[in-house]
Amino acid sequence: MKFAPDARPTLMGSLPVTDHNEAVDIILKYIDSIPVWPQLPCYAEERLLAQYADGLPGIVTDPEGNISFDTASPEFDQEMLAFFEKYLEITEGGGEIAGSGLDFSEKSGRGLQALLSRLGQEGNRPFAVKGQVTGPFTMLTGIKDQDGKMAWFNPVLREVVNKSIEIKTRYQIELLKRHSDNVIIFLDEPALSGFGSSAMVGIPREDTVKDISDAVNAVHKAGGIAGVHVCANTDWSLLLETPVDILSFDAYGFFDRIMLFRDGLIKFIEAGNTIAWGVVPTLNREDLESADSDAIRKLWNNCVKEFGAEPELVRKQAIITPSCGTGLLSRGLSIKAIELTRELSDHIRS
Repeated sequence: MKFAPDARPTLMGSLPVTDHNEAVDIILKYIDSIPVWPQLPCYAEERLLAQYADGLPGIVTDPEGNISFDTASPEFDQEMLAFFEKYLEITEGGGEIAGSGLDFSEKSGRGLQALLSRLGQEGNRPFAVKGQVTGPFTMLTGIKDQDGKMAWFNPVLREVVNKSIEIKTRYQIELLKRHSDNVIIFLDEPALSGFGSSAMVGIPREDTVKDISDAVNAVHKAGGIAGVHVCANTDWSLLLETPVDILSFDAYGFFDRIMLFRDGLIKFIEAGNTIAWGVVPTLNREDLESADSDAIRKLWNNCVKEFGAEPELVRKQAIITPSCGTGLLSRGLSIKAIELTRELSDHIRS
């Protein structure tokens, strides 16, 4: 087995608090075996797309914090050239990522620095540490240019975004490796729920597989473990074509649809890979309000039974998570989701 998390818990990253140190306190209280650096979406610079846009050429931000590319700007060509020069200096010239402008800014990287500081103070080495980056499909379909066209359809922007993801994953792994031998990087890909829809016409399957595979390989090259998280349904066979190590899905809301790909998923864990089971609901407030430990345990047991693989193998190759991030919930409901996640993990492992 390449990596056997044995039903330990972790989180997606987003929390509904305003202080990064408080967020780390919550994480380390409940999720000490695979802690994650926090993302606080109350800050515009820590939202899904904006947090990973530092260093991208032609990025503009509107008053609401939304970002887009302006390839018509007189400065765009110069910014693009500077980006590729920095990329080559890092990848071929041995340059440092920190301070290059392709890492995180002081604001966008506060959650990462808060976790690193705490781990450094406490001196313990968790079983694993988790980071995250918005994946290439979501970045390239979510950020548009000045004409409203998806960045995916501009070959230069596609290359720039993919190389930026490579550097940001490598940066996280280099820092987090100081605190754990196992560093997990999740590619967050919510936009994959729309793959193949009319809104995504013109994006070939093979190109999507290539972009995600390149990002996964960048994680592997830097010494990390690569996961992909999709918080809704998608064509999971697409992801099974990539070299990803962990598939993370909403087992609470979409288990029946995920089971359409059961044979491929069983082969996936039999090959030593991992499934992150999002069995604690976060996407519907009423579901979380009514959930309790008994109901979550029953759901887990039913999932394992219907999945059909050897239960011991399922457990060894499982991570227990909420179905998605908790950043848009109330603080109380967020804590409840995290507590339920930890309680289920403890129950399975005992």
